[in-house]
Amino acid sequence: MSNKRSLYILLGVIVTLGFVGFFAINTFDLNPAEEVASTANNGNSIITESQENLSEQELVEKFTMALKIIEDQYIDEVEQDELIEGAIKGMLETLEDPYSDYMDQEMAHQFEESLDSHFEGIGAEVSMQNGRVTIVAPIRDSPAEKVGLQPNDQIIKIDGEEIEDLTLNEAVLQIRGEKGTTVRLTIERPGVSDLIDFDVVRDEIPIETLTSELIEQDGSKIGYIVISSFSVDTAERFEEALKELEAKEMDGLVIDVRGNPGGYLKSVEDIGSMIIPGGEPIVQIENRDGEKERHISSLNETKSYPIVGITDGASASASEILSAALIEAGGYDVVGLTTFGKGTVQQTIPMGDGSQLKLSLYRWLTSAGNNIHTEGVDPTVEVKQPEYFYVTPVLAEEPLKLEMMNEQIRSAQVMLIGLGYDLEREDGYFDEETKAAVEQFQSDQSLSVTGEIDEDTAGVLQTEIIEKVRDRENDEQLKKAIELVVEQK
Repeated sequence: MSNKRSLYILLGVIVTLGFVGFFAINTFDLNPAEEVASTANNGNSIITESQENLSEQELVEKFTMALKIIEDQYIDEVEQDELIEGAIKGMLETLEDPYSDYMDQEMAHQFEESLDSHFEGIGAEVSMQNGRVTIVAPIRDSPAEKVGLQPNDQIIKIDGEEIEDLTLNEAVLQIRGEKGTTVRLTIERPGVSDLIDFDVVRDEIPIETLTSELIEQDGSKIGYIVISSFSVDTAERFEEALKELEAKEMDGLVIDVRGNPGGYLKSVEDIGSMIIPGGEPIVQIENRDGEKERHISSLNETKSYPIVGITDGASASASEILSAALIEAGGYDVVGLTTFGKGTVQQTIPMGDGSQLKLSLYRWLTSAGNNIHTEGVDPTVEVKQPEYFYVTPVLAEEPLKLEMMNEQIRSAQVMLIGLGYDLEREDGYFDEETKAAVEQFQSDQSLSVTGEIDEDTAGVLQTEIIEKVRDRENDEQLKKAIELVVEQK
C-alpha cells in the first residue's frame, strides 16, 4: 500500500479522491495525574506568567486545566470527548485555512467510502470559503451539474435550514444521502441579487477519472483526453490512453481539465513526465522553511505533436500544476479561463480513533517558481463559452408572465436566445417580444401555449439548454483547442 504514503492536493471536501498517508503523531495525556490545584478565593489556579513566556509543557498544563475546570464546574454536564473535539476544531479555525480541517469518525468513514468505484450524493466538490460552504466544481454529468450548480455558488441553506453555524464536514453530511432522495440547496450566486433554490435528486456518482477518444476533423486526427480528477490510478490510465492514441497516429493532443478539482500530487507528476520535455520541472514543492524541491520530468523524448490544454474556473490544485507546466515548461498553449487558484498541499493524519486531521503542509509553485494561490493560472488563449453555459436555472414556482421583471426571467431570455429564438431583450423584463418567444417555444415543444413560463415550460427549457450545452458543436473552448492543434501540427 505504498500509495498510502503519497502527498495529495485536496480542495475542500474531496469525495472522489484517494486516501493518503499515515504520519506518526505525538500524544499526551489529557487527564492529569493530580487534580487541578485550588488556589485563591475563587478556587481556580492562576497562571501568572505572560503567554509568550510559557513553555510547551506549561501550555499543555494550561489546556489541561481549562479542560478540567470546564468538565467539573460548567453549569451543565458536558462530555470530555465533546470538549476535546471542539478544541481540535478551534485550533484549526485559528489557522484561517479553508483547506485544513478535522474529520470526525463519521466524516472520515464517508471520506474513505468515497474511494470506492462510486458513492451516493449530488456530485459536487465543496470547500469553506470566507466562512461559507462554497461549490468548487460539480462533477461532470452529476446531479449537481445537471441542475445548474456552478463554481463559487455559496450554500446558504440546506432543506430550508440556515447552515452558518455548521462546519464544512457537518454540511457535507447533510448534503450527501441515499440515491433517489432530494435535497434542497439555497444558493447565493455572485452577480445575482436573489437567492436561488435548487432541488437536487441524489444519485450514484461513479468515479470515472479519465476518458479518451480520437476526434477526426479537417483531415486531422486529434487525441482528446478528459481528466476529471487525479486519483490513484489516473496516471496509469493516462499512459494507456496516450499509447492507444499514439498507436492510431494522432496529429495532436488536447488535454481537458475543466471542472477538475485536483487529486494526488504523484498522479499529476507522473502524467507530467509523459508529456513535459525531459529535464524540465513539472512543479516545485515548498516547505514551511522556504526550502524547495523541484520535481523534474523524466520524459526521454519530447513529443513530436502539439499539445493544448483546456481549463476553467473550476480547474484547481493538481489541474493547475499540469496547466502551468504545459505553459511554462512545455511551451504549449492552454485555452479557456483562469483557473481556481489553490496552491497548497494537504495530507490526512489518522488520530488513532478513526478520526483524521487534514492539514496544509506545503505550498506548490509552478515550473517557473510562481505562486498561483488565490490567483490561478491564466490561459495563453482566453475563450469564454456562450452565455447560456453559465445561466441560472429557471424554477418558476410561480408563473412568470407579462410585465414582470426578475432574475428568473433574465435566465429564460438567455436560454431562449441560446436556443435560437427571435429575442433581443435579456434584462429580465417580460415584454411582448419575450411572450411571443415563449409561445413559439411552447408550440415547438407541444406544450400548452400560454405565453407564460410555468414549471412545465421551465423544466423543458432547462432540459433543452442542457442538451445544447452538452453538444460538442457549441463548446467554443474545445473548438479553439482543436483549431490550435490543427494549426500547429
